[in-house]
Amino acid sequence: MGYNVRGQVSEARSRLLATATRIFYAEGLHSVGIDRVVAEAKVTRATLYRHFKSKDELVVAYLRSVAGMERDQVEQARTAGGTAADVLRAVAGSIAAGISSAGFRGCAFLNAAAEYPDPAHPVLRTVLDHREWFLRTVTDLFAQLDERSAASAGRHFVMLRDGAMAAGCLTDATEVGETFRAGVEGLLRASAT
Repeated sequence: MGYNVRGQVSEARSRLLATATRIFYAEGLHSVGIDRVVAEAKVTRATLYRHFKSKDELVVAYLRSVAGMERDQVEQARTAGGTAADVLRAVAGSIAAGISSAGFRGCAFLNAAAEYPDPAHPVLRTVLDHREWFLRTVTDLFAQLDERSAASAGRHFVMLRDGAMAAGCLTDATEVGETFRAGVEGLLRASAT
């Protein structure tokens, strides 16, 4: 995993992952080579391979890091209190804010899926695992509002999110975020009836 003698993640591993995260997201997974990651992280190739057995393993670690950040955002919304509708609004708000952030380039997971379409590949499996978690999470929240429509509402939320993530780097991000949030409000109204 890349721990030091005190059981902490090593500085070199953290630097490699931070570097890979920055340039993979900005430029794409296939277009960035290992030599570039090594050079920008200021480590040796041997150090990279001590922490990650392959580029694919580094890409999976990058996606798991992004997944962890998204899970943290959902957990923050949950711990802030309020109803399931409040949590769904907070999640939608964090997604809209991400779309409006500087350097936004779409969804890291959708981008990765486009570059790694093989269903058996560990990168696509990581993408699908995260998407399954996200769908299950929003569906569970909708179930607290209306069990009968929860599955449909969860799928709609994810589709709205996917569309917003794609449109957010092509058109006015603020407008996309507002449209996404309005769509979520529509789902919440439908779940409340």
